[in-house]
Amino acid sequence: MKGLAVVISGHSGAGKSTVIDLVMKALPDMQFSVSCTTRKPRAYEVDGVNYYFITEEQFDKYVEDDAFVEHTRTFTYHYGTLKSEIERSICNGLDILLELNVVGAENLKKLYPEDCLTIFIDPPSIDDLKARLIGRNSETPETLARRLAEIDFERTKICNYDHVVINDVAEDCANKILELIKTAHQNRI
Repeated sequence: MKGLAVVISGHSGAGKSTVIDLVMKALPDMQFSVSCTTRKPRAYEVDGVNYYFITEEQFDKYVEDDAFVEHTRTFTYHYGTLKSEIERSICNGLDILLELNVVGAENLKKLYPEDCLTIFIDPPSIDDLKARLIGRNSETPETLARRLAEIDFERTKICNYDHVVINDVAEDCANKILELIKTAHQNRI
């Protein structure tokens, strides 16, 4: 049987990374899809682990070669998921977890309708989300304003997801996602 592509999306600041880490620890055989990006790595990020950090020219070549399952421009950078990352896992019967924005999630669901589970992680409230974003102190005023504006667009796409899970407590959110993955496998048998 093919593996399952598990897509997790959510607003910036919704706690996706923490929840994903918990899910990955609970499912050690699950692969994590490493996306390409043209942005520079943050201090804690490692090339080939968090992202493949590539140049604009490399990204354009991948687009030209139709090497991406999905790709998008977010703010001022390009992001893309290589087909080879997905195909290698699901064709070998391994699940793969992808952290994608709402556009990427839609594209992946179209390409793999039978092998894709989409989950949107939502904060307990939008006010909480805005407080998280502001409290991170990792954004310039311009990027913070863009991220806050993006929330409205993303909220229009939540209805396209298979499931929405509220992240009020990271461990509870991760456990709900683990149950959704288990159920998705049972439904495919």
